[in-house]
Amino acid sequence: MKKSADSDNNSSQVSDDPAQIERSTPGEDGTPRYHQANPESASEEAKQQERDFRKKLNQAAREVISDSIHRKVKLIVHRPDYDQENQQEYVRLSKGLMPIVQQLARKTLPYLEHEVTSDFARNRYYGSKFQADSVAYKDYKYFAKKRPPTESPSLVVGLRVDESASMSAFGRLEAAKRAVIAVYEFCQLCHIPVLIYGDTADVSRLEQMSVFAYVDLDKTDATDRFRLMRIQARSNNRDGMALRIMAERLVVCPQQTKLLISISDGQPKALDDYTGSHAVADMQQTIQEYERKGVAFLAAAIGQDKEVISEIYGKERFLDMTNLHEFPAKLVRMIARYL
Repeated sequence: MKKSADSDNNSSQVSDDPAQIERSTPGEDGTPRYHQANPESASEEAKQQERDFRKKLNQAAREVISDSIHRKVKLIVHRPDYDQENQQEYVRLSKGLMPIVQQLARKTLPYLEHEVTSDFARNRYYGSKFQADSVAYKDYKYFAKKRPPTESPSLVVGLRVDESASMSAFGRLEAAKRAVIAVYEFCQLCHIPVLIYGDTADVSRLEQMSVFAYVDLDKTDATDRFRLMRIQARSNNRDGMALRIMAERLVVCPQQTKLLISISDGQPKALDDYTGSHAVADMQQTIQEYERKGVAFLAAAIGQDKEVISEIYGKERFLDMTNLHEFPAKLVRMIARYL
């Protein structure tokens, strides 16, 4: 049942030394700063916190699917670590991307800044401006307070990556990684919360669904960018289950706009009978259910099954990413439209 691999202006420079590319807080101009990264030096307390967090993610995911057709599927949520090789791969893939991402971020950031207002709300018990003419009313409301700035756009992004075996074909896996890096770094520069998960199915009878929490909303870390390099082609794909788990995470976010993007190269296929019309119906039901709860869906198709993916998601939710070279920038521009 497994799908075969042949199915189908202010640019910051990234250091060439992968040991020096863990980013800390951004500089004043929004460009990244880097410092020594050493995953081996994690304390026992930090390791225990990771284990506790992974347990929390597993419990939450199992609760989400408990009332769905996937309730009997054996699920494990992983929290991948990273190593020196992952850091080196990040450097290699990000080098050509960062100038493009930073240029897009520079164009986007002005739309996200609060407008400065000179309007004051009068008759307050406290504030930054004393109003002598209010003393005559003897109600102690002698101050004026500057009104809050207008609301800035509010967006949270979820990015789901299909890690089925066929992603290893025709450069799709590297294209997906480049796109994920671009989305992650763009969201960091624009201060957009981002959730990035990968998934595969049927790695074993005891692990029928595997979810990989690379970047999570509840536990962000500068080293998350290196975890992303653990994305790989694995086995089958149970798309509806992955979408449900991620969409539920987005539903509870306070942001006004909740966007869930699925990067996939093919139609759903998993044991024992998650395929064909059965799988399509589950995906469409999941999309409809969570759209009613405020989640917007987009499908980025990068393989030969793009027509099938378009039919599943609907043309209004479909992105044709056949040109893998343009994929990262095109995906980032699409996200910017939701701001």
